[in-house]
Amino acid sequence: MTDLFAPITLRGVTIRNRIGVAPMCQYSCAPDGLATDWHLAHLHARAIGGAGLVVTEATAVTPEGRITPGDLGLWSDAHIAGHARIARAIASTGAVAGTQIAHAGRKASTNPPWQGGVAGEDAHGWTPIGPSALAFPGLKEPRAMSEEEILSTIDAFAATARRAITAGYRFIELHAAHGYLLHQFLSPLANHRNDAWGGDFAGRTRLTLETVRAVRAAIPDDVALGIRFSHTDWLEGGWTTEETVELSRLVKALGVDLFDISSGAVMPAKIPLEPGYQVPGASAVRHGAAVPVAAVGLITEPQHAQQILTEGHADMIFLARALLRDPYWPLHAAVALGRTDALKAPAQYDRAWGGLGKMAVDFSPAVPLQAL
Repeated sequence: MTDLFAPITLRGVTIRNRIGVAPMCQYSCAPDGLATDWHLAHLHARAIGGAGLVVTEATAVTPEGRITPGDLGLWSDAHIAGHARIARAIASTGAVAGTQIAHAGRKASTNPPWQGGVAGEDAHGWTPIGPSALAFPGLKEPRAMSEEEILSTIDAFAATARRAITAGYRFIELHAAHGYLLHQFLSPLANHRNDAWGGDFAGRTRLTLETVRAVRAAIPDDVALGIRFSHTDWLEGGWTTEETVELSRLVKALGVDLFDISSGAVMPAKIPLEPGYQVPGASAVRHGAAVPVAAVGLITEPQHAQQILTEGHADMIFLARALLRDPYWPLHAAVALGRTDALKAPAQYDRAWGGLGKMAVDFSPAVPLQAL
């Protein structure tokens, strides 16, 4: 049985437990994609809360690769100092610092969600690019990428990975999910090319394979490399779980160490949302490609997270909204699962937590801390 609080080693990186902070866009950058105090506080809090792996939001490899102008960037050396500050803060807690590097493709140049709408050309908008001149519904029509642009994008991923290493990250995840650029090339719903970068499975997967090769070559051998896939588009004629399994076998051979399995978002689709709705996809990849996987998606209860691991569907659990609601979810989970030996609250917080790890106290979310 895999324990939620057991360490896991990926190459030269040992993660203290199986709980990961999934990448979550914050739309809170300074101009030009520079990290702010918000990112430091947001990510440091989740590391203090006990997560084993803390991954930054989708971090753009080019200015035009941002979803919004508020997205983190790492396309230049000017970004390194801000990321280094974040990585140091995460590592100081005993967690592993990771970053997800990404290009939004045709889903770029939008406003933060709370502003609504598409970014205007006369303000901060720019023309997005993608495999084909096909717009995501409601967004701008992209320009189909030239061969030169494709090759330069691969180089941009590799250069960003090198900067991430300089900043101190020990885990790098490639974003090939959620309808962003790498996923756009994978899916027949977004990729209508008839050249070597489209068409059949080999053509549509070429950009992802070349990007993995370039990034793996750009980073030290002891640094862990992950990739996030949408295992299905949830639409007829789209990218499938079977294709994800096959591609996972291929990138495993190129040096990918962890597979973060999500789904959807290349086109609007009716998705059967329920707790753990993406776990079957994670399980299919884990067993079909014989690779370590992280499960994600409406996993909120400690018992459910442990059940997923116990039943062999995944090797890690990545949490997003549950950790937005409760940065101390891992500590609460340790109590709920009777594993107060596995995690300790920081000594600075001992007066509130009563020496978690030494005392069996009910700190479940249902018990207000002020009542203890």
